[in-house]
Amino acid sequence: MAHGGRDDDDTWDLATSVGATATMVAAARALASADPNPLIDDPFAAPLVRAVGVDFFTKMIDGELDLSMFPDTSPERVQAMIDAMGVRTRFFDDSVLASTAAGIRQVVILASGLDSRAYRLDLPPGTVVYELDQPQVIEFKTQTLEKLGAQPRATRRTVAVDLRQDWPAALSGAGFDPSAPTAWLAEGLLIYLPPDAQDLLLDRITGQSAPGSTVSTEYVPGIVDFDTEKARAVAEPLREHGLDLDMSALVYPGDRNHVAEYLRGLGWQVTATPREELFAHYGRPLPPGGIEQDPLGGEIIYVRGELAPATAR
Repeated sequence: MAHGGRDDDDTWDLATSVGATATMVAAARALASADPNPLIDDPFAAPLVRAVGVDFFTKMIDGELDLSMFPDTSPERVQAMIDAMGVRTRFFDDSVLASTAAGIRQVVILASGLDSRAYRLDLPPGTVVYELDQPQVIEFKTQTLEKLGAQPRATRRTVAVDLRQDWPAALSGAGFDPSAPTAWLAEGLLIYLPPDAQDLLLDRITGQSAPGSTVSTEYVPGIVDFDTEKARAVAEPLREHGLDLDMSALVYPGDRNHVAEYLRGLGWQVTATPREELFAHYGRPLPPGGIEQDPLGGEIIYVRGELAPATAR
């Protein structure tokens, strides 16, 4: 099924297509880490962004972008965008740490991109982190972090596989044990999947999950009526500065199942937290009037599910 600039067997690196969004997210993590009152500390985000070499993102983390090119970029709004990435990253960090504190020793990061949790989180001894992504994305990050002298703080196993393929088989081949509880992360991923692929991903996660497992992801209600024109308007100044990143060609708008409800139907006990509540939880002010420029409507619901241990069922 072709879609905009996407088709079922398209590939990408970290400078193009969906891969460029991973670099954009890493750049935002770098800014959030450099905040005077940071929610996160990702010392690998900035060097990874520089290694990708997209001029726009390098200027972004070095404070050399002319922010006047973006609509309504008051200092409060810029800070809110940085805070949004800090809040998002911290949610997934805290979820992993809560899972491992409860005894889980397998972490699976789906579409891991430039995620550095295996290198920066204080994970218990014996924890194995599986990272799944496109082969060239995995190879680039691994080589770059080796050149930086970075050492994983857990056993890191990479699985070079496209999530549209039989990734459970590839994961099993890397040593994954479906009979042991797992902490699953699907961060910033679902909007890039067609609705049926979203369901299949959640079905597969559930099928590979032992009692006691957890899953963390987010649901963006605005994907149902995604504003293509607003997305293209946001992309235009980026293109003028050398970044051809049109979200309307990357995401899959239209009706899809609500993630929290779908997971409940699969037997997960689910907590769904709107972004506004997470901002408050982490002591961050929301921007005045929300984030209207967002073609997805600005609303994000962070989802954490737990499969009750067999004794609790």
